[in-house]
Amino acid sequence: MNTPTLVAASALAISLSTPVLGHAQIVYTAELLGANEVPAVESPGYGSATITLDEDAMTLRVQATFQDLVGTVTAAHIHCCTPEPGVGNIGVATPTPTFPGFPADVSTGSYDQTFDLSLASSWNTAFINLNGGTVAGAFEAFTAGLATQRAYFNVHTTFATGGEIRGTLVPEPSAFALAGVGLAVAALALRRSRRQGGTS
Repeated sequence: MNTPTLVAASALAISLSTPVLGHAQIVYTAELLGANEVPAVESPGYGSATITLDEDAMTLRVQATFQDLVGTVTAAHIHCCTPEPGVGNIGVATPTPTFPGFPADVSTGSYDQTFDLSLASSWNTAFINLNGGTVAGAFEAFTAGLATQRAYFNVHTTFATGGEIRGTLVPEPSAFALAGVGLAVAALALRRSRRQGGTS
């Protein structure tokens, strides 16, 4: 097997070996800053949030870190769904007043917990009521809001009761995007292989 064909075969194999879980699990991330608040908050605090949504299992893993806040944490949750991506303020979708077990009364900390989104306790009751009054309706609205970048992670503190640091949740490149790259590389390598075969 010549080199271009080997490259094409390898790229194709990598793209086709992408786990099926890539479809069900979608990862969203946010950079948490005072400048992202509406209106902006002057704070040296910063952090990051990563949430992993499993659409098939209806679970949401929430991971967050934060530090150097001016105030101490009073609440943290995800708001959804703003009328436009990354613009304005909206109500809370996840448990209120805060994620269960989220560090409180601290200016630096981390969090990692997974929620079963098939349970009403994983949602703000007001969010359920706004979306047909069912958990299924809340789940559908939330997943749509995440997919269109209309949800944000917010950390509220004693210094800024409306939120000291926040960030819009944006999707990471999906497994299918990576598979697409692999297929594109394979196609390019095969094209080159055919051209070389025709001229030799």
